[in-house]
Order: sequence, then structure tokens, then C-alpha cells
Amino acid sequence: MQLKTIPILFFFCLIYLKSFSQQANFFSRSEIGVSLGQMYYIGDLNPFKPFNNSNLAGGLMYRFNLQSRLTLRFNYLQGSVEGYYSQATNPVNINRNLDFHSKIKEVVGGLEFHYFPFQFGRKKAMGTAYILTQIGVFYMDPLTTIDGKEVSLQALCTEGQGTVINNKLPYSKFQVCLPLGLGAKASLGKNITFNVDIAIRKTFTDYLDDVKSATYYDPAVIAAEHGTLAGELSNRSIDQNQFGKRGNPTTKDWYVYCGGMITFRLGKGNKCPMPR
Repeated sequence: MQLKTIPILFFFCLIYLKSFSQQANFFSRSEIGVSLGQMYYIGDLNPFKPFNNSNLAGGLMYRFNLQSRLTLRFNYLQGSVEGYYSQATNPVNINRNLDFHSKIKEVVGGLEFHYFPFQFGRKKAMGTAYILTQIGVFYMDPLTTIDGKEVSLQALCTEGQGTVINNKLPYSKFQVCLPLGLGAKASLGKNITFNVDIAIRKTFTDYLDDVKSATYYDPAVIAAEHGTLAGELSNRSIDQNQFGKRGNPTTKDWYVYCGGMITFRLGKGNKCPMPR
């Protein structure tokens, strides 16, 4: 080996060591985890009751610790929501006689802001409360059950979408959401954390429950363009009052997830920098 090749080999060794160090540091700051909890909806068919008709939900999580007070967090969440006017206490709402259920599939990312510094295995930084802010997209498909069969409400255009009485297009099943929440987590050793949090999802749609319009559209027109079933489901009110109120168009729908989560650090060693 010629002497002039030694500096070149040394240079490439340094690059490799730096790359390995950066990779090790990346894994030491990375966590993956699973969550399990309850999901429920807030909207026209359930305006005020927390955890009413809540359903089991769960998902996966990836977290990257930027520093002891700030963390990047990405989630995949899957669950379902439902609502029933028949459970209302107001006779007007009971008369509307609408119901729905929908699967929710969500992908979001954002930040955790820690109230106290947090580090794996560090006695003085083993737990903290946090604020969660994220943004993402979710998939919904409001359904109802007729004669034992599930029917997709979006496809039926129950509020006359795409007809001469309502020229708006059918709503999309993919929507944007903004999860906002509070939580707490604790280190269970050097590589495991346990978390609990609750986050309400602000959405920009009023059709999570397929109900938006304050009035009923003419079922005869809807039936003529979208079929008999569409016309029947556009007005399910008990008294069949065509001039009654169907929903509340002034507010958007929300959904909430509350659950526990366990995470595992992918690497060992390097600690997140403590803020000065």
C-alpha cells in the first residue's frame, strides 16, 4: 500500500464513522409504539355527551425526540364513530329519526410540547405532561342499516347533491383534521415509555354524520336522480314533515380519541440534549 493512499482511507473511515454515529443517534432518539383506547363523535346527532356511543380504537405511532422538551410524533389511527337521533332528549331531534356509523382511518403528524424535560432512564426527567398539536387526513364513510344491510349514505346524496335543487358535488370521504390534545408519559426503564392522552379532532366537514342542511330537500327530486332509496333516506322524520329541520349547518363535526400507548426506543445510549 502506498503512503499517499493512507490519508484517503483515513478520510473514508471518518466519513463512515460519522455516518454510523449519526445513524446510532437517530435510532436512540426514535420510538415506535402501539395505542389502544376509545373513539367517539361530536356533531348533530351527539352535540354534548362525551364518550357517548364510544368505540374501541387503536393504532401505531412513531416518535422522534428532538430534545427533552420537544418531540416529533406521527400516528396511524383506526376506529369508528356513530350517532343516533333516537337517543336525544329533545322531541324535535327524536322526530328527525336519523342515525349513522362510520369507520375512521387517520394519518397525522405534529409536535409534542413537554411541560417538564423528559429523557429515557434519567431519574430527574422520567415523566412529564405534554400538549399535542398535529395535522393530517382521515377517511370516513357514513353508513346506515336498512333491512339488515349497510348502505353508504354519501353515494345516495341524501341532501340532494348533484341535482337541480342542490348543485353542490357529493362530499369527499377524505378530509383534513387537526388533533389537539393533552397527555402525560413516564419512562419505564431505559427504553420503554407509557403514555395516556386525549385529543379532539377538529374537522372541516359537517358530513361525518351525513347531516348538514337545516332543511329537507324534495325527496321526489332526489329519488328521480339517485333512486328510490335515496329519496326515502333523505327524510326519515317520524311525522314526514318536509318543512322540518334536518340538521345544524352552522357547526362542523368533531371526533375524539382517548387512549393509552406504550412505546419502545429503537436504539440505546445518546440522550436528547437538555434545554439550557
